[in-house]
Amino acid sequence: MDFTPTEEQTAAQGLAAQIFGDLATHERLAAIGTGTDAELWKELCAAGLTAAVEEIGLLGLVLLLEEQGRTTAQVPLAVTCAYGLLAVAEHGTDEQRERLLPPLRDGTAVATGAFPARDGLRADGEGRLNGTVPYVPWLRDATSVLVADADRVLWIVWTADPGVAVTPVETTAPWSAARLTLDRAPGERLGGPGGRTGTNTGANSATGTAAYEAVLAASRTAFAGLQAGVCAGSLARAVAHTTTREQFGRPLSTNQGVLLRAADAHMDTEAIRVTAYEAAWRHDRGLPYAAQALTAAWWASEAGKRVVHAGQHLHGGTGADLDHPVHRHFLWGRQLDAYLGCGSEVLEELGQLLVKEGSQ
Repeated sequence: MDFTPTEEQTAAQGLAAQIFGDLATHERLAAIGTGTDAELWKELCAAGLTAAVEEIGLLGLVLLLEEQGRTTAQVPLAVTCAYGLLAVAEHGTDEQRERLLPPLRDGTAVATGAFPARDGLRADGEGRLNGTVPYVPWLRDATSVLVADADRVLWIVWTADPGVAVTPVETTAPWSAARLTLDRAPGERLGGPGGRTGTNTGANSATGTAAYEAVLAASRTAFAGLQAGVCAGSLARAVAHTTTREQFGRPLSTNQGVLLRAADAHMDTEAIRVTAYEAAWRHDRGLPYAAQALTAAWWASEAGKRVVHAGQHLHGGTGADLDHPVHRHFLWGRQLDAYLGCGSEVLEELGQLLVKEGSQ
């Protein structure tokens, strides 16, 4: 395995770091509140970073999301790429790719996903969907949402269509989230209408399940990359604080307890990063990566939680200030801990997958 980024991936990551560093400042984030930074999103798309994801692959996207996580920039990059660009490019029909990808590339369309699948969300034989998803990230900004029904079939739902209700909700991370309510909402099946029936049985159901599992694995890998960046940013702030803040005439960083806590946080951050890299690398090379995606998701949940707690604790009393930048990393890290499955849920999935693979 060689996770060394290509020249194109390195260039994209460097450009993303520059744009996020220039625009996603603490002052701007504080002024924006819980909404999306429209100016930053426009800048990212104008720079061609969203369109580049099709070329730089999932590993390239992980690198971009690392840079977003470092600054906790409030833009729908992860969802538009994971549930929009990559999902349509890999699982859509030729007609869908030709029609849907251009506006996603230039940012005039924003996609998100109602994932994981929920048993209460059903599609009838006419492709009409019913049900409620209590929380969908960046749904307030989305023009479309990729919905997984109870049969694990993927549908594209347009938020402006009749029967689609978007109700804003607030979560720990300011991701412009909303509740999605579908009442006989029209859906466009990703991959085309072929084979869709009221019961969706046989080979077509298997195909739908495979696409669902692929999109879920890719999105888990992408959000693990985002968590790696969130943790790296939290740790960087903690290092800066403990090396400049003095107690009893010496920097806090000279205390052994502080050093050990920071070292543990660094190792956890590296574990999140390397497992996300491996899963993305295998995806881009067409290798099986379901177990690696679950491993990355587990590290992002369990280790990510430890790192953002450590980052806040190493700030001492300052870390309790809700207006301090490190608190934003704490909130993002805790949201990512639970999104797409908390550690225990992901570990159970991984165990079941390994048992299944071992029996074949």
